[in-house]
Amino acid sequence: MTPQEMWNAYKKINPLIGDEIDAWAFGVEADLLADLVLKGEKTATASAYDLYAVDNDPLPQEGSFDVVLDSQDQAVCIIEITKVSVQPFHQVSADHAYKEGEGDKSLAYWRQVHEVFFKDWLGEAGLTFTPDSKVVLEEFRKVYPL
Repeated sequence: MTPQEMWNAYKKINPLIGDEIDAWAFGVEADLLADLVLKGEKTATASAYDLYAVDNDPLPQEGSFDVVLDSQDQAVCIIEITKVSVQPFHQVSADHAYKEGEGDKSLAYWRQVHEVFFKDWLGEAGLTFTPDSKVVLEEFRKVYPL
């Protein structure tokens, strides 16, 4: 299903979502992570704060809706952003790591995987990762399909 087709189907249930679609795939292992969202095991994500400025993108907003895509840019589900915060990498909590639903859901696993991820992505933009680097933490709930 295309993002537009899924958006149109959900709009019949929730006409207040509007017409503007924000569709994206997780940066690493898009299919696995989208499947975790679909199953309800992944209810949070994190991104590098500095990349929003580089790309001139606004930060995610609570109450907005996004289409989660797989690696083939097909729509998997729609989520509603329920919480957004920014904090240094080294202050991310075990609770947030658990909500991300990856690996063994531990903070140690989260830090190991995300440090590599952030170093790579920031490095590509000519930026340096440190434990003080800011991360954007999002929590969300799957709203479609039910």
